[in-house]
Amino acid sequence: MYDLLVIGSGPGGYVAAIRGAQLGMHTAIVERAELGGICLNWGCIPTKALLKSAQALHTAQHAADFGITINGDVKPDIGKIVARSRAVAAGMNKGVEYLLKKNNVTLLQGSACLQADRSVEVTAGDDSKQRVTARHIIIAAGARANTLPFAPIDGDKIIGYRQALVPEVIPPSMAVIGSGAIGSELAWFYHALGTQVHLIETLDNIVPLEDEDVSAQLSRSFRKAGIKVMTGAALQKVDTSGEGCELHLRTKKGEERLHVSLVLSAVGITPNTEGLGLKNLSIDTERGRIKVDEHFQTRAEGVYAIGDVIATPALAHVASAEAIHCVEHIAGRRTTPINYHNIPSCIYTTPEIASVGLTEKAAREKGFELKIGKFPFTASGKAAAAGEKDGFVKLIFDAGTDALLGAHLIGAHVSEMIAGLVTARNLGVKGADIIRSIHPHPSMSEALMEAAAAAHGESVHL
Repeated sequence: MYDLLVIGSGPGGYVAAIRGAQLGMHTAIVERAELGGICLNWGCIPTKALLKSAQALHTAQHAADFGITINGDVKPDIGKIVARSRAVAAGMNKGVEYLLKKNNVTLLQGSACLQADRSVEVTAGDDSKQRVTARHIIIAAGARANTLPFAPIDGDKIIGYRQALVPEVIPPSMAVIGSGAIGSELAWFYHALGTQVHLIETLDNIVPLEDEDVSAQLSRSFRKAGIKVMTGAALQKVDTSGEGCELHLRTKKGEERLHVSLVLSAVGITPNTEGLGLKNLSIDTERGRIKVDEHFQTRAEGVYAIGDVIATPALAHVASAEAIHCVEHIAGRRTTPINYHNIPSCIYTTPEIASVGLTEKAAREKGFELKIGKFPFTASGKAAAAGEKDGFVKLIFDAGTDALLGAHLIGAHVSEMIAGLVTARNLGVKGADIIRSIHPHPSMSEALMEAAAAAHGESVHL
């Protein structure tokens, strides 16, 4: 019998298994596919590798702006771009394998199904089965791409993110359905390679979970780059019977049709809760997601769930944080509930987006009186020198307490700046503290100090 059995090896699962082993638990992990889950193999990591290649191409194509002359054509080699991305993912996969072995975690390759006696049946790829038991079980099975009933993913003309990460050719035109993180990042990637991209969003703003000012800025940046942004556009159907794809859309202008060579469906994710045997232990779900308490325990004693299978933000770093909390709770350590109001979010488009806390709209709806400061990167010396002036930092403070309610950044490298603001919110840092904290010059991070100063009427650079 194991002390801990983890189902799934993504950023929640492998972190849970390793932490359990570090705390002295005899631990096993079940994985039916690649170690590292979707994030390391088909999500966060390979996507960023593709985006880096696209950024390198963009920089080379604009080398003359920096006084650099390149003789000959600058063009993408899609085979080499994809090969590099897959090599990066494979390296991370090997890293997880190494860490599991280093911490003496047993790997059980196969699909897991909970049994009525609380054992777990693991079915391998050759259909052989084994039963294992554990004192504690953590479900970290992750999620997969959602699909629209009137535009099902066929892997040919309508693709999901997996196929989008390994293209054999660069399509001449593409419609991306959904403008969340996955849709927006891949829209920029394909645009950078030369595809005519149409980014289609049903709601009135792209990246609709972000602050409206950030959404508007990304829309401007995308349109300036040549991406066709369509908001308030509801997809009715996709006709794939002819050459390419014909999209039927309902827009503010009425019924419209759009012809493209390829459609990328990026309309969210669905938790992998089918086939886990949840009913065998009467584990409750709501809209497909497992219901848990603040320590991630299900109604079945000793069975927990974390990550994309529960109704918390579907982010890799959230799953990892939940893993640590859950395992330390199991081990009897004193734990503090996760503050889901202080979770950073990043979108790796060009320009990047990073945010934490309340948007301006949400803060006003909650009745706060606000002090808001914005600092545009057009006024940043470092941004000007780097040729990366798109974007701004927007900080939202409670006018009464000077508490930082929200931070919304869009611009180059802002994903590297958001963690400091998350820490500041954890520590209760006030706007005045940010202003009085000396920031290096020249740097993109100066914009944090300048935005705080603008909110307090103290900016000397605006």
